[in-house]
Amino acid sequence: MDTSAITRRDLFTLTAGALLAPALPRAQAGDPARAIQALESRAGGRLGVCILDTTTKRITGHRLDERFAMCSTFKLPLAAVILREADQGRLKLTDVVSYSEKDLLSYAPVTSAHLKAGGTAIAISALAEAAQVTSDNTAANLLLSRIGGPSGFTARLREMGDQHTRLDRTEPMLNLVVAGDERDTTTPRAMAQTVAAFLTGDLLSRASRDTLIDWMVKTRTGDKRIRAGLPKDWPAGDKTGTANADAMTDKINDIAIAFPPGRGALVITAYYDSNRRSKEISDADQAVLADVGRLAAAW
Repeated sequence: MDTSAITRRDLFTLTAGALLAPALPRAQAGDPARAIQALESRAGGRLGVCILDTTTKRITGHRLDERFAMCSTFKLPLAAVILREADQGRLKLTDVVSYSEKDLLSYAPVTSAHLKAGGTAIAISALAEAAQVTSDNTAANLLLSRIGGPSGFTARLREMGDQHTRLDRTEPMLNLVVAGDERDTTTPRAMAQTVAAFLTGDLLSRASRDTLIDWMVKTRTGDKRIRAGLPKDWPAGDKTGTANADAMTDKINDIAIAFPPGRGALVITAYYDSNRRSKEISDADQAVLADVGRLAAAW
C-alpha cells in the first residue's frame, strides 16, 4: 500500500473496519522497557523512548522524563500550533509571509525554490507543510516569527498542558545542545503526550487533524527510522530531527504515529544521542530507531 496517498479518512476506515490483530506471543507482548534498555546498551549512547497507546492510554518506554535535544522534531508541534492558531481565528492559513534571500538558511528546499522561481511571499499553510514534510528551516523560522518566536511557541505549549517542552532559539542554533543544556529540549513522555493531544485529541479541529496527519504520512525523511520497524500494513507518519556538529554528539530523533488494524493510534517518540561525533548520520544509528518501531509494534 502506498501510504503517501492515504488520508486521515482512509486511516479511520482502515482502523474501524479491520479485525483485531491476533494476540502476540508472551515474549513479544510484554512491556518493552527492558528491551529498549538492552537496545541502548548494544548501540551505545543514550536512548529516550515513549510509546503511548491511545486505545488504553498506557505508556511505556525508557528515560521517559529525561531531557533530549529536539532538533527538527519541534517542527511537528510547530505545524500543529500554526493550525490551532488558524482554528482559533488568530491567523489565516491563506495569509502570506514576505521574505528574501537574506532569510534563507542552508537547508531550505521549498522556500529557496519558491524564491528562485520569482516568489517573494508564501502562504502560511505552505510554510507549515514545508516545515513538517521537508523540514525546511527557513519555513520554520518564518512561522516562529508569526507567533512571537521561540518564547511564543513555548507559551502556547504551556497553555495546552505541556510543561516540559521548551524552544529557546531559532534554526539552526537550536540544534546545538551540549550535555547539560536544557535549551531547545523535551522529554520523550512530554512530546508523546503533546503529539497525541494534537493528533487524536480535541486541540485541533477535525480538518486540521486531517491535514497534519496527511503531512506526516507524506514525510519521507524518516523512512529508515521508526517507520522502518513498523508492519508494512500499518499506515504511519512521522517527523525526524537530526544534528551533527563538532561541539556535540550526534542526535538522531523521530516522532511517529501509527494506526494498527482494529485499534486506536500508537504514538512513538524516540530521541537518540549516539555519544559519537561524525560528519553524517549512519544507517546503523537510524536502525536503532527502526528497532524501537519493532518493539513498539510488538507491544
